[in-house]
Amino acid sequence: MADDAAKKDLQKAGQEYQQRLSDALARQSEPKPAPETSYGMPLKSVYTPEDATDGDYMRDLGFPGDYPFTRGIRPDMYRGRLWTMRQYAGFDTVEETNSRFRHLLDQGLTGMNVAFDLPTQLGMDPDHPQATSEVGKVGISCPSVRQMGNLFQELPLKQVTPSLTVNASAQSVLSMYVVTAQNQGIPLEQIGGTTQNDILKEFIARGNYIFPPGPSLKMSVDLFEYCAQHLPRWNFINICGYHVREAGSSLVQELAFAFGNACAYLDEALSRGMAIDDFAPRIAFNFSVFNNVLEEVAKFRAARRLWARLLKERYGAKNPRSLTFRTGAGSGGSTLVAQQPGNNVVRVTLHTVIAAMAGVQSMHTASMDEAHALPSEEAATLALRTQQIVAYESGLADVIDPLGGSYYVENLTDQIEEQAEEYLKRIEERGGMVSAIESGWVVQEIGEEAYRFQREVERGERVVVGLNRFTTDETPPIQLHSPDPSVANTVKKEISDLRSQRDEKSLVRALDDLKSMASEGGNLMPATLEAIRSLATVGEVSGALREVFGEWQAPSV
Repeated sequence: MADDAAKKDLQKAGQEYQQRLSDALARQSEPKPAPETSYGMPLKSVYTPEDATDGDYMRDLGFPGDYPFTRGIRPDMYRGRLWTMRQYAGFDTVEETNSRFRHLLDQGLTGMNVAFDLPTQLGMDPDHPQATSEVGKVGISCPSVRQMGNLFQELPLKQVTPSLTVNASAQSVLSMYVVTAQNQGIPLEQIGGTTQNDILKEFIARGNYIFPPGPSLKMSVDLFEYCAQHLPRWNFINICGYHVREAGSSLVQELAFAFGNACAYLDEALSRGMAIDDFAPRIAFNFSVFNNVLEEVAKFRAARRLWARLLKERYGAKNPRSLTFRTGAGSGGSTLVAQQPGNNVVRVTLHTVIAAMAGVQSMHTASMDEAHALPSEEAATLALRTQQIVAYESGLADVIDPLGGSYYVENLTDQIEEQAEEYLKRIEERGGMVSAIESGWVVQEIGEEAYRFQREVERGERVVVGLNRFTTDETPPIQLHSPDPSVANTVKKEISDLRSQRDEKSLVRALDDLKSMASEGGNLMPATLEAIRSLATVGEVSGALREVFGEWQAPSV
């Protein structure tokens, strides 16, 4: 009865509050529109126990390290070890990028995110006619194992692992890294790191694909098989909601489409006879962090619970590690503004605080100048310092899931999970993620959301400080990174020298074997490794596969 009485008292007090709120709003000279979440759901002015009473604590929240992992994937979380502090780097020559990583490692970096230029990502060598203007611009030019060796020369690969941010040419790039690590004396079973290898998000977000979705999906899962057998410390996929969000999706779409892609990979792997618990523990994710603090924290909490339930209930996973949503988090690049770039320091600090409260496993913080150019060394160092200050001075690493129990955050967590599940059902109704991609539906969904967001910014309904409100005419001095125009010629000469020094018979045999394996439908990783050992370039490996698979042309939507 006491509980019933308390509930009635709460309801009565709530009704009285709503009347006072309505009276206060009625007195406003310029009434404001009712606020919404960033994904279009109405927001209450205040949240109470009534907004978070339907759940069962142990079923829906539990404790860190226990199913459904809503509050964290490890019992000790940051009390045991902090998140891996990563910075994204890759520009000009591999030697320049090596120098940047050396500097950041000296400053306390604990993980390396390697950026590759567009030709490398698209399976083109630097001397390809379409590649010249992009060599070394948005990442490193790394067409052969020789460049890969120079990139990681004298870097502590046993202690600091790289994340190779590449998708369409992931097999070639991983093969180059494996050969490089072995040349440094690291045996296969000790090689650690991550390949992004999430080709499906390229079809819906970035457009850096080569082959049609079917063969592309097969090649991604080839890495699952190979790494499960030979590279037990390698994370063979980093399923990337980040770029889906950067393409203009809502945070619900980011979560749903990333998990839709994940289901496509899981289904393909299971169709080959792989057991879910043999590969699911090595699946990792990469999600964005935008500026709305509580929504973003709730997103990661919802993702952990949804992933655990999905793996347990749909896929029958038994290993608790298969159920854990291991994710990196990166500053949303599209949240940064070219105007008043100093404001971006504040935005990135918000991103860092959000990721720490959300309990992510690794973090990449953007630099204040990234809306203008690739990060300068000074700006990249400041971005790393932002992580370190939050980790060691804010107290956020001392308590696990500090926002757990907030009526509002728990309500958001439930709402985001529910809406993401609804999207997953819509994907299944369209025949799964590959069919939804091929029909153009996913791109259309993201496009409509991106249009809605941009319209709100242009109308001033969504405030972006320094862009559409609180603007100035000043252009503060900022030292920007400038690409080296000589890089293309340097890398072209290196490739020319490589081609003149290798054994052509071994190369031709290796590429022929690769084409034969592709035609037969076998796993392409062993043949790709042999081609790379024979000093084949990324462009030559991709060229051989183009002869078998062709290239994909996106449908008009």
